[in-house]
Amino acid sequence: MSLVHGTWERRPAVRWEDGFLSGNGHHGTLVFGEPNDERVVVTHHTLVRPNGSEHARPPELAAGLPDLQDRLLAGELDAAERFTDGRDLLWVQPFHPAFQIRLRGTTATGEAPGYHRSVDFATGVTRTRYEGWDSEVFVSRADDVIVQRVTATDLDISLDHRLPGAPDGLGVGQGAVLTPGGALLTLRGHYPGSDRAYTGVTLVQVTGGTATLTPPGVRITGAESVLLLTRVVRHTGELDVLEEARALRDLPLDHAALLDRHTPLHRTAYERVTLDLDADPAERALPGSELLEHPESPALMERLFAAGRYHLLSASGLFPPRLTGLWTGDWDTAWSGAFTNDANVNLQTASAASAALPEVTEALASLIQGQLADWRDNARTIFGARGIVAPPHSDGESGLTYHFEREYPLHLWTAGADWLLKPLVDHDETTGTRDPRTAAALAELALFYEDFLTRTDAEGRLVVVPSYSPENRPANASWGAINAAMDLSAARHALHTAADYHPGDADRLRALADRLPPHRINDDGALAEWAWPGLEDTYDHRHLSHLYGVWPLDEINPYDTPDLAAAAYRALELRGAENDSAHGHLHHALIAARLRDGERVAHALGQVLKGDFFHASLMSAHYPNRRTYNADAAHTLPAVLIEMLVQSTPDRLVLLPALPDRYPNGQLLGVRTRFGAALDLIWTPQQATAVLRPTRSHRVELRTSSGTEPLDLVAGEDHVLRLEAW
Repeated sequence: MSLVHGTWERRPAVRWEDGFLSGNGHHGTLVFGEPNDERVVVTHHTLVRPNGSEHARPPELAAGLPDLQDRLLAGELDAAERFTDGRDLLWVQPFHPAFQIRLRGTTATGEAPGYHRSVDFATGVTRTRYEGWDSEVFVSRADDVIVQRVTATDLDISLDHRLPGAPDGLGVGQGAVLTPGGALLTLRGHYPGSDRAYTGVTLVQVTGGTATLTPPGVRITGAESVLLLTRVVRHTGELDVLEEARALRDLPLDHAALLDRHTPLHRTAYERVTLDLDADPAERALPGSELLEHPESPALMERLFAAGRYHLLSASGLFPPRLTGLWTGDWDTAWSGAFTNDANVNLQTASAASAALPEVTEALASLIQGQLADWRDNARTIFGARGIVAPPHSDGESGLTYHFEREYPLHLWTAGADWLLKPLVDHDETTGTRDPRTAAALAELALFYEDFLTRTDAEGRLVVVPSYSPENRPANASWGAINAAMDLSAARHALHTAADYHPGDADRLRALADRLPPHRINDDGALAEWAWPGLEDTYDHRHLSHLYGVWPLDEINPYDTPDLAAAAYRALELRGAENDSAHGHLHHALIAARLRDGERVAHALGQVLKGDFFHASLMSAHYPNRRTYNADAAHTLPAVLIEMLVQSTPDRLVLLPALPDRYPNGQLLGVRTRFGAALDLIWTPQQATAVLRPTRSHRVELRTSSGTEPLDLVAGEDHVLRLEAW
């Protein structure tokens, strides 16, 4: 295992949060590595607990929308608080673990000489070894199965549903039968008060030993090794367990063969982009928990970049990452372990295009495509409009908007679809193709804006009303307001992007976009969070929704809109961190990178690295001191590091825009640009070299600290840039 492309520990995980992770975007595993009582927590993206929200519908409010708009425009600044059907807040179905596979040594002495546990990011293999024991776990991308091989003589194996927070009414049924090669274990969990259930099936294949039933598990004696293959299925009614068992038996019952099928798919994706910050080899060799004690170490940044790519890839497949990625060891997941679309999913998937992870983009596209019918219902039911409106939260099953309350009127938020579609548009720009699914969704989004944007101000400009800036409120008004900066930016971007994809409608859509009002600069010289006159800013907040035009969009930048960029920078200076959420710090860093402030990027990163946000697993927490397991920091950090080194649009390349002083040497290899070129970047204090490998011929504008120049790229011809000053 590489010292950069993996991590390790001298001790087992005591807390599930410290367990090493593996996943294929469907199944996930969380491995404790405990001597003589190994626990492997099994998860699956589809495992959500019914809580009543599976039957929820969006509120029928469209008939009252014109009256709400009249009231808000007339100055009734709390009118939106009454735009509701009176329901209580309802969370989406919470994500939960399936069970844990337990392997107990039957001749245990309590000692574990030579103990070492690790995870190899390039293969996805988590390993625990000590004298008399060697266990490897990975989740196959080729066969969608959890694979575990244990080299041990005697052990007891069982499936155990008793995880923290498991509901008392969970109906559990277990089975164990001997097979010609070992045994078959099953565990069925039936949700209380529901017709839904989940079933896990584990095939145990023994080499050189015997299996004896010890219901609900099996005892292995005299073995050379044991192979376990596990799958989980969420279902209604009864599952055909025998059919699931046959599917497992049809796989190669050989660890090496299964690993050989999986590794090329995982390794190829993981190794497309690498970061080297010329770190101290001694620090690179440290266990992850010890390296975390060196928050300014380049070795830590290298490893967190690598871990972030690994975890992001591993969590992406059927869906993109949840708030907890693909993992949890507790049924009580914070905020339901949802797909939260007003910052979290968006930040976590931010590096998909630039970091060459189309697997992540496809996972996001899969989530969106599966919910478009629900998005249409949201538009029609709440706004009386055609087209689509994305929900603020989703459990993966439903895309309907039903999670809202007075202080979080998320049903008023209309910018979500544009933000969720942005990585898909970035992917199309990177590849030079246009996915028809993205084109169709953009057309529907434009339809929504054509129906919704009907009200005007005294000067005849369109007004976004009601308008919500997640998750903030004006200092002198209620949460549901008028002309939030994010909504203006999203509407403009959606209409212009739809016009690009649909030339036949371009004139009409661009004309509508041009009728939107400009951003407002407030009395503090800052970009106002609400462009409507009289609405005052609330600065101390974790979200930075109003700077959506800076990042992820290109609407506001130092090159084309310097005055707005200066106002955006002032808004960033004034923004507080409120409750120290990890996503707020890294969102701040992404915007600072676009505004070319490397030291502000470093400070925001330092808030996370010095705030004890990372577990020994190198998965992150939502709050300082490792409070509340959450993937935002882990998955967003690679995007921050790329943005501080390389930025691109379809027509521009910016090199080293926000490099902090603490990283004087390094190389970033394999990143993708939105004008269709792969890029390798190497820098020292004296010079920088960039090698571009374009896939299409194009002229772009090159920006460095030395100035601007045109760059003519020819498809298939490498272009080498040497910069003496940058």
